[in-house]
Amino acid sequence: MLDYIVVGLGLAGTAFCETLRKQNKRFAVFNDSSQNASLVAGGLSNPVILKRFTMAWNANTLIPVANTFYHGLERTLGKKLLTDLPVYRRFVSVAEQNMWFEAADKKDLKKYLSQKLVRNSNKVLIAPHDFGEVMYAGLLDTQRTLKSYTAFLKEQGILVSDGFDHAKLEQSSTHVTYGALTANYIVFAEGFGLLKNPFFNYLPMQGSKGEYLIIKCAALKENNAIKSSVFVIPLGNDLYKVGANYDRDTSSNLPTEATKRELMKKLNELLACPYEVVGHQAGIRPTVKDRKPLVGKHPEHHRLFVLNGYGSHGIMIAPWAAAQLFASIENCTALHPEVDIKRYAGDYK
Repeated sequence: MLDYIVVGLGLAGTAFCETLRKQNKRFAVFNDSSQNASLVAGGLSNPVILKRFTMAWNANTLIPVANTFYHGLERTLGKKLLTDLPVYRRFVSVAEQNMWFEAADKKDLKKYLSQKLVRNSNKVLIAPHDFGEVMYAGLLDTQRTLKSYTAFLKEQGILVSDGFDHAKLEQSSTHVTYGALTANYIVFAEGFGLLKNPFFNYLPMQGSKGEYLIIKCAALKENNAIKSSVFVIPLGNDLYKVGANYDRDTSSNLPTEATKRELMKKLNELLACPYEVVGHQAGIRPTVKDRKPLVGKHPEHHRLFVLNGYGSHGIMIAPWAAAQLFASIENCTALHPEVDIKRYAGDYK
């Protein structure tokens, strides 16, 4: 008999599975790769919302937990996954510079926002008003992380490379059963696939489609992440990831020509050199109406749990949220009230 069945192996499922493994729990995880938001994510762990110069939700708590988790995962997998990567925020005016420095004086932001103006020394970047530097940001190689961890679990005989049929789940007061598998608990970490989950689809998942371009630009020679109206994230070998947009049309997770044109238009306002688009990716982020994660126990089926709703901050949130859920199940520790799905108990019918 297993301790857990986990459904989904994006950032949420990976963080929870690794938490289980470290605690010597027996588990199996289902992964059919139907949701790819984690795989195509930009990979930035950024403590500051750069549109408004405000702290990302709970960032002071999330970042140290995330850094410890991913560095531990690096040791487990024997691969480099997380890299320190300063983010340079391009200013569009002197007024915006002033807004930055006002924010940098605030108690919660001064650790992250440099009070020194970064002069533009890159001749192919259009930045007449220069940059502000975000410190303590990092870049997670999400593809390497998820593909390596999937292979690792497969080697352990823990991975089930198949879709999960919710109708075949059987429950009792002491355990859950799915086919030949029996476990104490089941955790659903399905990303936007939550909408097809009959147990948790009452939760207010909205979804937000994001698309990225991969460009090759030999002239750019930039080692920092640049934020203008889009992010430009260095990948090495003259490759850069550019994006992303936020689209409420979640009818398809395929990239579109219209968004490609939109992203290129914004990129052309930043780059004064030629480039080649060599890739185009899309995924649907699992976003929630109150922009907080969805974590906790089903209101009626007490062996069913959910771990979801990270939006565009999954890299920072995933390790902390996994630890929250594990502690709540194993130790009856209260969940952080802002993530506990009890806040939507009135929506369950």
